Amino acid sequence: MELRLGDRILTLEQSRVMGILNVTPDSFSDGGRFLSPGAALEQAASMSEQGADILDVGGESTRPGAEELPVQEELDRVLPVIQSIAARFDVAVSVDTSKPEVMEAAVAAGAVLINDVYALRREGAMQAAAGLDAAICLMHMQGDPRTMQARPEYKELPAEVIDFHRERVRACRDAGIAADRLIVDPGFGFGKTDQHNLKILANLEQFHDLRLPLLVGLSRKRTLGILTGKDADLRVAAGVAAAVIAVSKGANIVRTHDVGPTVDAVRVFDAVRQTR
Repeated sequence: MELRLGDRILTLEQSRVMGILNVTPDSFSDGGRFLSPGAALEQAASMSEQGADILDVGGESTRPGAEELPVQEELDRVLPVIQSIAARFDVAVSVDTSKPEVMEAAVAAGAVLINDVYALRREGAMQAAAGLDAAICLMHMQGDPRTMQARPEYKELPAEVIDFHRERVRACRDAGIAADRLIVDPGFGFGKTDQHNLKILANLEQFHDLRLPLLVGLSRKRTLGILTGKDADLRVAAGVAAAVIAVSKGANIVRTHDVGPTVDAVRVFDAVRQTR
């Protein structure tokens, strides 16, 4: 399986790691740490050196209860960072956004992947993405960031999430977006209880039916805190364990704050899998 990122091809025979770079003051785990372009670039250099295949730059928090950010403020946060990373490092750059204006500007600045928590459902997003030469990650979310954790309910998991992805993939294909540009993400923590998250992870192999690359992001999330009793910055081991479980069940890309330990873990897993 391969993923087309602009003019580069990312092979998925081995597990890939996406490093999280939040240039926000209010993200749940690292808000404020990398808000300045200098701090963000230093973190980008560190994650690149640790083996990240993709760096995901986000300027708007999507934590539960987060308020929407004006377009210009989001652009001011992400564009200098994306431009600097694309110019300095041999790593694919992703933009974590749902706004069509930010998608277009970010790709012009060097991003080759659009990571959209709304799965291109916002007005103008599908048209913008279809006109860009970038890959798109379609994430499942019940509700929106302001309301998503207000008593989310499902009748059957992961079937409902898979059905959502089928519909969104069909919409993308109808808009002219090639299948080799698409990734799906179950959206752990987005409109899901801790038990929902565990149920999806336990049955992650069912997403193979979509025949598309699968991205999983569980790094430092609340579910890991509930299981371990630890604060967000002390959930590294739990996040690495979740990443290994995910790749063992077919995830192609794991999204993490903790690049170095995650890269080491999935390399060991891949080596054992390939030897077997």
